[in-house]
Amino acid sequence: MSSPTVIHLRSECKQFEHRSALTPTAAKSLIEHGYTVNVERSPARIFKDKEFEAAEATLVPEGSWPEAPESHLILGLKELPEEDTPLKHTHIQFAHCYKEQSGWQQVLRRFPRGGGTLYDLEFLTDPKGRRVAAFGSSAGYCGAALALLTYTHQLLNPDSPPLPAQSFYPTAPDLLKTIKSSLASSLNHAPSPKCLIIGALGRCGSGAISLLKSAGIPATDITEWDMAETARGGPFDEIAEADIFINCVYLGNAPIPPFVTKEQLRQAGREGRRRLRVVCDVSCDPTSPNNPVRIYDTWTSFSEPTVAVDLSEHTTDNTNTITTTTKINNNEQEGKPLTKPLSVIAIDHLPSLLPREASEEYCRDLLPSLLLLDRRHEADVWVRAEKLFGEKVASLPG
Repeated sequence: MSSPTVIHLRSECKQFEHRSALTPTAAKSLIEHGYTVNVERSPARIFKDKEFEAAEATLVPEGSWPEAPESHLILGLKELPEEDTPLKHTHIQFAHCYKEQSGWQQVLRRFPRGGGTLYDLEFLTDPKGRRVAAFGSSAGYCGAALALLTYTHQLLNPDSPPLPAQSFYPTAPDLLKTIKSSLASSLNHAPSPKCLIIGALGRCGSGAISLLKSAGIPATDITEWDMAETARGGPFDEIAEADIFINCVYLGNAPIPPFVTKEQLRQAGREGRRRLRVVCDVSCDPTSPNNPVRIYDTWTSFSEPTVAVDLSEHTTDNTNTITTTTKINNNEQEGKPLTKPLSVIAIDHLPSLLPREASEEYCRDLLPSLLLLDRRHEADVWVRAEKLFGEKVASLPG
């Protein structure tokens, strides 16, 4: 009789990452199907250690996965620390190295050097090429939430620093309560924000629209765009004329025309058309040559949720500083621009704002594939993932 397949859930090391690739409910289901589930203790994970104990998982020390037997499958969410250590295990995670992101070669080389394998969660697909599980809806929902919080913060605190550090919320109703309160206060300063979502028909866009409507934004103030509306190619003046722009387009390998540029926004400012105050780039791939939001070039974080965009006349479209001025009214005195902030949110793990609900939703979709791990060399979803890994390794230069 063969030994049971062992899944080792590692503790996440990324700052502010409270989600889990495995919930206690999913762990219990795996155990009932004959798997052994080892769970690293974690002070940051939204699910307490005792919840996994109650599911009959085996608790192991935090950070113990490097010493686990090579046959154990290492399950996590976000990327590992930036090191050069060869990796001997099979890892199941989001590695962010298949689309030639910054540092992708160093990340990917660690696996063949150690004899390990990567099953990238972003590329687990069904026979039609659709992802079997994604945080898209949660990412859109949380991105829209932060966009509204940034917008109201600007209105209510015009002379203060940018949106301060954010912490996670226990539930979606708790988050909505905060947003509705800030929106109610901001209505004394400005009407309801005009919001434009690109990628509105996808999971991410649907999540963003759900949040906006739940927060009380009228449907007339929500513009929903997808492929039909962007087919003419950007840049799009409609972005400059919205208060909030939320980009929910999944970035593939093919380049697309920019949705928005600094020069476009400068021109809109000169003509008194720029309303845009907040951009949330849920797609969040600033170093990709295919990034269509070409007004910033760095990630943000929950400790510093926004980066300001410099629209002063001396800057170019590939620079990014923390000063934001542009003339936004034709009636302004020549040479004396009026300050109007433009903030970009570019957090690559937005669903951590609602870690419990995001993890539960994601794991419900992922579980059917996890239950096939004991047959991963014949189960299509894992065969496809391993084949793609081999192709990406073969593409490494040198």
